[in-house]
Amino acid sequence: MTDLLPTDGLAYFGRFGVTEELLRAAFDRAMSTGADWAELFFQHRITHHLGLEDGAVNRAYGSVMLGVGVRVIKGDQTGYAYTEELTRQAVCDAAATAAVIANEAAGRGPSAFEIKRLPDRYPVQQPWPGVGVAEKMPILTRLNELAFARSPDIVKVRVGFADADGAVLVVDSDGRMSFDRQPMAQMTLSCTAERGSQRESCSANLAGREGFEFFTDTRVEKLAGDAVDRTLFLFDATVAPAGAMPVVLAAGSSGILLHEAIGHGMEADFNRKGISVYSDKLGQAIANPDVTIVDDGTEVGARGAINVDDEGVEGQRTVLVEQGVLRTYMHDRISARHYGVEPTGNGRRESFRSPPLPRMRSTYMLPGRHDPAEIIASVKRGVYASSFTNGQVMIGAGDFTFYIKTGYLIEDGKLTRPIKDTNIIGNGPECLKKTDMVGTDFEFDDGGWTCGKDGQSVPVSLGMPTVRVAEITVGGVNQ
Repeated sequence: MTDLLPTDGLAYFGRFGVTEELLRAAFDRAMSTGADWAELFFQHRITHHLGLEDGAVNRAYGSVMLGVGVRVIKGDQTGYAYTEELTRQAVCDAAATAAVIANEAAGRGPSAFEIKRLPDRYPVQQPWPGVGVAEKMPILTRLNELAFARSPDIVKVRVGFADADGAVLVVDSDGRMSFDRQPMAQMTLSCTAERGSQRESCSANLAGREGFEFFTDTRVEKLAGDAVDRTLFLFDATVAPAGAMPVVLAAGSSGILLHEAIGHGMEADFNRKGISVYSDKLGQAIANPDVTIVDDGTEVGARGAINVDDEGVEGQRTVLVEQGVLRTYMHDRISARHYGVEPTGNGRRESFRSPPLPRMRSTYMLPGRHDPAEIIASVKRGVYASSFTNGQVMIGAGDFTFYIKTGYLIEDGKLTRPIKDTNIIGNGPECLKKTDMVGTDFEFDDGGWTCGKDGQSVPVSLGMPTVRVAEITVGGVNQ
């Protein structure tokens, strides 16, 4: 992999009028009222979307984002302002607005800018700026054809294609400067099938931080197969019986339950404010010793990968839970200062219009020591969950409700009747304690996952091995 130089950022954003002189002027204004620290976050992103329905393009649009967010810190207070105009006057005005939280003698801006190399965890072979609609359309058409060819029951196919090419430049009053180019690719396939009077719909998607090379024949065929097979699965599936019972979570996309019901509670801002159930659990056992949970920004090409977070901290691999013990939280600069630790590279934001927050990147549980077949065989009566949809979580306490979109009933240690649209209700931290078997079959899910928090959305990844939770309430039907 190549390295990225921060000086490349000045060359990139120099096209829009960003110079070292502008940076110094902005910091002079941001620090003019006695701030402890200030930061400039420049962002440029070009995105394109294509959609195909009934064999014809039904949507095609693009967007351009350009601007800078200015953050000023004074004690426990944060001032934030942004502008879409990158003139010296506009940026300095935004800095002055953010600086109103302080009212003391002027602080000092950077005397020099630190040149720091960053890894490139998403090298691009075919950059998006050189790819036009003519190159993209055959992929949409191919997905459409594959879906219809896979089953005569398919009556409707919708294909989505999205790509993005972005760049960020993060500069702070300590002189640190970080630059990152951020590609993204995503394709989605939704299918509707009919058998007699029964009609079912389902979908699948794939995403990663890559260029046009992301759309290989293997991925296109996998997406078509997954979307159609999930849709056809629903014809024979029914709602599971209700009651408290063991639930086996399948490897891969079941990681969404880990992300939502457990991961958010380990974000440091919730713990700093005393909202999370984990606020007083550092250094304590919160799970079975077989459980190790990681949040990782270093997975090459993953949707949740980052070279650097949105505060200029290099992406890294953070072990949150080690052999059942809570070791650390996910930190941005503010929470790290509060806890007296180093930031973990989890400061993320949707765009320059928002300040950063502690956010997940790629969150997953490491493989354990049990064969997946052994885990299923251990369950007398329970549920095997393959995929989820429509989840809701109370982040502080970790209470959740999710629908199992596809899965199976487990009877006498075997997968039997297929199930769908089955509600499960529980508490994330309690489920973590009740996770008593962890499989050897870790699977990283490459879906187009997006995480929401405080009105901001960011791309993430997730993964899981097969695991058994000793008991979860299944809100199915009484039998």
